[in-house]
Amino acid sequence: MIYLQNILVTGGCGFVGTHLAKFYADQGHKVLVFDNLSRINIFGHYLKNSKYNWDYLKNYDNITLMNIDITNSSLLTKNLMQDIDIILHTAGQTAVTTSVTNPKNDFMINTVGTFNILEASRQYCTNPKIMFCSTNKVYGDNVNQVKVIEKEKTYVFEKQYENGIPEDMSIDNCGHTPYGCSKTSADIYVQDYAKTYGMNTAIFRMSCIYGERQFGVEDQGWIAWFTIATLLNKPITIYGNGKQVRDTLNVQDFVYAVDAFINTNKKIAGDVFNIGGGKNNTLSLLELLDLLKKFTNKTISPTFQDWRPSDQKVYISNIDKAERLLGWKPTINPEEGVKKLVSWVKDNKSVFFES
Repeated sequence: MIYLQNILVTGGCGFVGTHLAKFYADQGHKVLVFDNLSRINIFGHYLKNSKYNWDYLKNYDNITLMNIDITNSSLLTKNLMQDIDIILHTAGQTAVTTSVTNPKNDFMINTVGTFNILEASRQYCTNPKIMFCSTNKVYGDNVNQVKVIEKEKTYVFEKQYENGIPEDMSIDNCGHTPYGCSKTSADIYVQDYAKTYGMNTAIFRMSCIYGERQFGVEDQGWIAWFTIATLLNKPITIYGNGKQVRDTLNVQDFVYAVDAFINTNKKIAGDVFNIGGGKNNTLSLLELLDLLKKFTNKTISPTFQDWRPSDQKVYISNIDKAERLLGWKPTINPEEGVKKLVSWVKDNKSVFFES
């Protein structure tokens, strides 16, 4: 029998947040969603209804949607927060390039917003479990010090890091970009609130999460963006040679990782986990294009431009710790996941403006 709980999902109308809200609503839990609906500024150029995910969640009687900006601490009242059992903090500014052009906004959302959620939960909640969506960008340019080997369509890490980047890689003395800085600061705050105040937190340093209901653009959500662009005949630009590699994780597997944390009986307060596809679920940009050609039967002719500053040729998460402590590992491989994403975009082409 499932013990029903009150779950808060910040950024709950975003890609990851929507999947979490749906998952727990389907189990019968009461889900409170905070979202400021800012993605109209990101996806309005090709998405007919920028409130698509908001409207999707409105179909659930046990989901309460609230237009709340977490950078405004006065909105996070005792009345809203006191009955919350679980906080899934997915709200964030997610694009590196956007952080470079507007670092203050990035800082406010990622660092101040996270601090506000921590303070509201400390003051008003009764020891909730808190999951924070951090990022692999906390490791910054230290990742670029790892030797990579070039192959026909990919780069790979040298043997020492063939299993990926571990959680104990240094986050110090390197460049991060403003996005990496804001997320690293928030990451440390979430760790420290467990140490200082005894709060039950976990930090998920996420790699490349993708899947259905993701609306990508060039600088965030690249798997979704390439898929949507291919099916809607929009131009694709590759920065670099396309051999850059990421470990990919289908959003359903991410949800299972979150659920593993929520349901574990192990003491994990303040712990850090790399959450990605790991060494067995990697894709380069060129390999993704090959999959898209296979599943769409379309000819794809990308434009190539110069490398972006500080772009990582390879990032692969070492996920051994999550497997060991949470009993979790990915179940959906990239080919299966991309095929499902292609099917979703085909079935939902009406939500997009076509070229």
